[in-house]
This record gives sequence, structure tokens and C-alpha cells, in this order.
Amino acid sequence: MQSWAPVDVPRLEGSGPPLRLYDTSTGRVRPTAPGPEATMYVCGITPYDATHLGHAATYLAFDLVNRYWRDLGHDVHYVQNVTDIDEPLLERAARDQDDWVVLGMRETALFREDMAALRVLPPRHYIGAVEAMGEISEFVAKLLAGGSAYRIDDAEFPDVYFDITATGHFGYESNYDEQTMLQLSRERGGDPDRPGKRNPTDALLWRMAREGEPSWESELGAGRPGWHVECAAIALNRLGEQIDLNGGGSDLIFPHHEFGAAHAEALTGAHPFARHYVHSGMIGLDGEKMSKSRGNLVFVSKLRSADVDPSAIRLALLSGHYRDDRPWTDDLLAQAHRRLDRWREAVALKAGPDAGQTITDLRTHLADDLDTPRALAAVDAWADAALERRGTDTAAPGRVRDAVDALLGVRL
Repeated sequence: MQSWAPVDVPRLEGSGPPLRLYDTSTGRVRPTAPGPEATMYVCGITPYDATHLGHAATYLAFDLVNRYWRDLGHDVHYVQNVTDIDEPLLERAARDQDDWVVLGMRETALFREDMAALRVLPPRHYIGAVEAMGEISEFVAKLLAGGSAYRIDDAEFPDVYFDITATGHFGYESNYDEQTMLQLSRERGGDPDRPGKRNPTDALLWRMAREGEPSWESELGAGRPGWHVECAAIALNRLGEQIDLNGGGSDLIFPHHEFGAAHAEALTGAHPFARHYVHSGMIGLDGEKMSKSRGNLVFVSKLRSADVDPSAIRLALLSGHYRDDRPWTDDLLAQAHRRLDRWREAVALKAGPDAGQTITDLRTHLADDLDTPRALAAVDAWADAALERRGTDTAAPGRVRDAVDALLGVRL
């Protein structure tokens, strides 16, 4: 599957401290310690609707990780999937009397346009579930052969499920209790009440073909994969047995990331699958989480079509900490526009205060679990001083402009 166009990133002098990020599995902010190549897998969209601001906030957070690791000199190997076959996509296509393939392609194309407009660095591999169907079914077959999976006792639909006892580590990523897991499984696409499962939370790996549903031939029989195993297979086959970071929104902690890790670990024996599990907070509107089910979405594409500067959208979302659940308001966007105008006015000057401390502060704050509110404040302070004509360094405006571009992804 085609990704979006590369983004030019200015190269800055020097570098900052190692990146520290909150790890969901340990509940602590810990240093990341990738080798020369930093590996990151961020779960992609199910393309049955356009990119909303909750999506954007998540991908901007991991774009900051990507940019900061690159600033440290790492070669970042970033992989993202597209769940272009799943129940929500089929349900939306049926509701709208649309072709599910066309719907998925259309919304994926719009997502790429939104990411390019927001200047998100593209993944090296952008993989749809449909194009990876062969490797996913092979992955499931290996789990089945190794005893980590089983077929349910159903003569008509002997679907394949993952046994949560297979690794001996299940539950370490989310740290949720059994009751919470059951509740979230019901809410997020699981089927804990299906008869014949060994454990209620066991996750679907391969759904045998049903009449009227798309299916693919495989060694397992005609069918299609469950959601979690898709990401496990795509990540393992491109990034190896252990990765530096597995990321997504906080609504993916369970069941998606818990099972993705368990699937990978059951196949390879490597533990943990990811050295950091990192999750972004939810964006809300009118006091509720922004979601398709609630119908309270603000779409990036609609903001762009209304001539909203994508850099202002980016700044508005970066004004809050990535881990916090936070609201989207018209005032937030207006503040971002004012900030953007002020920064642009400052870097257009012929001279300004020395940029060295500002760039150091930018790096220091981002290294501290992506503390964007403090990072933006550091640039605010420089812009205020520059506009008050407190500085004569002719190189400073250009250095700040490049640092904001490289580290925050905001073009001035």
C-alpha cells in the first residue's frame, strides 16, 4: 500500500538528552534506548470514515517520537497498518450501500492527504491487512500448530481462537483485572460469551467464511483474520521479534495491544514484544470522547476545506500533553492561530535573541515524555523577546524556524 510523500526535515546542530516516555506496562516514565535503528509500530486506521482529530492527535504524538529519535541520530524504522477489512468497515459499507473495497480505498486516500497536510513523517512500511493476508494466515497457522491457538467446537464455523494462557505473561501490558478485561472485550469487538471458548477473553484469530462476507483462501480454510493478529504479523515480519515502541490511542491498550503482544510472544518466545507501550489520550468534544459511535467528530479534512492552516491544527493539538484526555474547542484553535501568527512574525525578523537556549529547552522538554506545553512555551518566550527587539543575532530567527520545523513539525 502506498504511503504519503516524504517530509523534508531540517538537520539541527547538536542533539538533546535521551527520550524518556511513559510505558503503560510498567506505569513509569522510562528512558528509551534504541540502537542505531529505532523500531516503532503504530496501529493505523480502520478506513470507514475520515480522519478525525482524535486520530490526528495520536499520529502527531508518535510523529514527535519519530522526529526526536531522528534528531538524536537514529534511523527510525516506522511501520503502520491499515485495517482495510473488519466488521466496522463492512457494517458502514452496508449501511451506506457502498462497496467495502471502494470505501476503504477512498477513506485511506483521504487519511494520507490529511497526514501529508499535517506534515506527519510517513512510515517506511504502510501495510493493509488485505495485502498482508497470506502472511497473517501463515502466522495463525503457526500459532495453531504450536498449541497457542485452537479451533472452537462448532461444526459450521470452526473459527480459530488464541488461548490467553499460551505465554504465561498475558495481562502484563494493560495490568487490567479480569472483570475489566471482560467488560472491554464486550465493548471493543470481542465475543466473551461465545460458547466453546477455553477462556471468555480469548481473541479471534481466524474467522471462517460466512455467506455474503469477503474471505480469502488459506491453509486454515477460507476466511479472514481477527483484528489483533493482523498487527502482530505485520510488525514481526518487518521489525523483528522485539521492537522499541508499540503505540496507539489509549483505547487500544486492551484488547488490541494486549493481544497483539501476546500473539507475537507466543510465536517467538521473546518477551516483552515492545520495550515501550505508549498510548495517547482521547480528544473530546462537548464533554465526551470524540468517536464515530457518538457522531461527534471534527474531521481534519473539513477543517482543511474551510481553509484552516494545518500548522494551526497541529499547534492546537500539541498545546496539551499527549497522554491527557483533553477537549477540542473553537477557542483552542483560535489560540493556536494567534500563536502561529506570532511565531511567524518573529522568525521573519532580521535578528533576534540567541537561539541556543531555546533549542536546548525545546529538546529538553520533548525528551521529558513529550512535554509539548513547555516546549511551546519555550518558543513563545523567544518570540516575545524577538518581537520586543531584544536581540541582535541575525542567525537566530532561521535557527528557531528550523528547530520548530524539525522537532515540532510546524512550518513557519
